Amino acid sequence: MNPGIFISDFLVAQGFTQHIGDIVGLASTILILVILALISYWLTKRYMVHLVEIVFKRSKNTWDDALVQHGFVKRLSYLMPIIVIYLAADFLLPQQALAPEFFKRFAMVFFVMGGVWMFDAILLAIREIYDKSAMASRRPIRGYLDVVKIIAYIMSGIFIVSILTDKSPWGVLSILGGFTVVLMLVFKDTILGFVASIQLSGHDMVRIGDWIEMPKYGADGDVIDVSIHTVKVRNWDKTITTIPTYGLVSDAFKNWRGMSESGGRRIKRALHIDMSSIKFCTDEMLERFSKFDFIKDYIAQKQEDIKVYNKEHATDTSLIINGRRQTNIGVFRAYIIAYLKKHPQIHQNMTFLVRHLEPTQDGLPLQIYVFSNDQVWANYEAIQADIFDHLLAAVPEFELRVFQNPTGYDFAEWGKGMRSERQGV
Repeated sequence: MNPGIFISDFLVAQGFTQHIGDIVGLASTILILVILALISYWLTKRYMVHLVEIVFKRSKNTWDDALVQHGFVKRLSYLMPIIVIYLAADFLLPQQALAPEFFKRFAMVFFVMGGVWMFDAILLAIREIYDKSAMASRRPIRGYLDVVKIIAYIMSGIFIVSILTDKSPWGVLSILGGFTVVLMLVFKDTILGFVASIQLSGHDMVRIGDWIEMPKYGADGDVIDVSIHTVKVRNWDKTITTIPTYGLVSDAFKNWRGMSESGGRRIKRALHIDMSSIKFCTDEMLERFSKFDFIKDYIAQKQEDIKVYNKEHATDTSLIINGRRQTNIGVFRAYIIAYLKKHPQIHQNMTFLVRHLEPTQDGLPLQIYVFSNDQVWANYEAIQADIFDHLLAAVPEFELRVFQNPTGYDFAEWGKGMRSERQGV
């Protein structure tokens, strides 16, 4: 006998009205149903879930560990009380009160929600497993998983509406089709992000770990996350910049991955030489330069070539302007090349240039364009600084001057010189 009817009949026999008996009987039945659901939940969580977790953890596979970590097994325990309520509703609740139908629909709604929640745990586990693979940095899949998740939640919403309204899911979909424009408006960012994530992944534009620069968003650092909506960049000052995913497709940005994969990092800097200090080398200067270890062979070979050339062309060397002669800027350029060729931290198999740029009002730029073989930022800066420390100190040895705009110190020295001249006169 139905417990609700039994309790109702018992109360009526004790002198209560039929209405009160029916209410108490229904309430008692619902209470029994809830107690059964709670008991089934406790038993499932206490024994079945615990047993499954032990089996998963002891297995050699990694995918089941990811499922446990993201709560897939624990979420199974929420389905058991829902199933109990659905199956027991017809047996425990009185049919005339429409209570079984209500509770069955209630159970189906929560079953759909629980199923989507478990599916979400599966997606999280897939993402974790994939992130540990070698392909993760080259082909992030978080954007695709986010789209699958959104579709799953939308479909679950359609099924819930279908259950509550007792309509076909296809009928609900046809109704929603009329709101396509509204949905496009609501999910505009999601659609743009999804398309952008496909382009980023398909064209291999950005990977997790890439160093990118995007001044528009103030981003300059490593990519730490790529999702359907945003790309997160940890800047060098440890701040986090969030960029819309479609922003990387619609706007320009710089990716330093090519530099990282090349094995070198570019050094591009110029020394500005005061052009008034550039001159032909005298024999005394060449004799002194020939004592510099880096260029002593160069000086000797160059002088021999010049002598042969001038002799073949019967050059009148009594005038310094005639024929070929070495200049202090040329010797200094050769010194820089020799110095960098023997530098252990300069990449010798990549672009290697020491060149003049167009003279400017700030002097003659003598540009160094080479690559260091250490890409670590701090080490790279130290290498670059050491090179220019040496070269700046070496400039006066070649009777050259680095161009520098006059400062207060220069004017003070000039004033001292003027006073000394007047006192001497």
